[in-house]
Amino acid sequence: MVRRADNLLCELVAAGAPAWRFERISRYKAHAIRQVDQIRRRIVYGEVIPQEEKVFSVFEPHTCWIAKGKAGVVVEFEVPVCIVEDQYQFILNHRVMWEESDVDVCVPIIEETTQMYTEFKACSFDQGFYSPKNSKRLDEVLEGNYMPKKGKLGKEDRKRQEAEDFIEARKQHPAVESAINGLNHEGCDKVRVHGKEGFARSVALSVLAANIHRLGVLVRNREREKERKRLKPGFLVAA
Repeated sequence: MVRRADNLLCELVAAGAPAWRFERISRYKAHAIRQVDQIRRRIVYGEVIPQEEKVFSVFEPHTCWIAKGKAGVVVEFEVPVCIVEDQYQFILNHRVMWEESDVDVCVPIIEETTQMYTEFKACSFDQGFYSPKNSKRLDEVLEGNYMPKKGKLGKEDRKRQEAEDFIEARKQHPAVESAINGLNHEGCDKVRVHGKEGFARSVALSVLAANIHRLGVLVRNREREKERKRLKPGFLVAA
């Protein structure tokens, strides 16, 4: 297959074809060479291929393997996205995590959000964002750092996480799961464009759509409340 690709490329060059005509063939040829090399290393030499070297889609090389498809869990290929949501269910910021983990993006996205929104003073996090370094830095950036610690809690950590403000912040945290589900309904469940730029653009548009939808819900509820107060007692408002 690689030899046939080489022959075809030579024919295109000899024919004076423009570069864009054989760019895709060259790209797929590079994928084929890499896959052959990894198969040889894995099968013949028994090597364990590092995760960062694996490519799960030759069409969208930026795709990540999120779930392996074990019992009760479907196989899931996608690119993770981190979001920051406020108390009114508006998404303030988002970040496409091309080659980053939760621990990597935690501090940068919060620092960026505090620069955009000066009144952003406190935030609750999933436990997966925790690292001692992150927790220390967020204590400096935020007035309220509600990040649960991983592992066994010491006396000070337990006291901190049992404080009333910490517990109250954690109660509000599950709302972000609703925001994630909302993004799926706004187009993030299946990205139908190609390339990293197209993916990032689709995510940004989904965030915009989710915020517009949320604004519409608030306006609708306000208008309904005005109508309810305007009508005399005994009349019902159809909704």
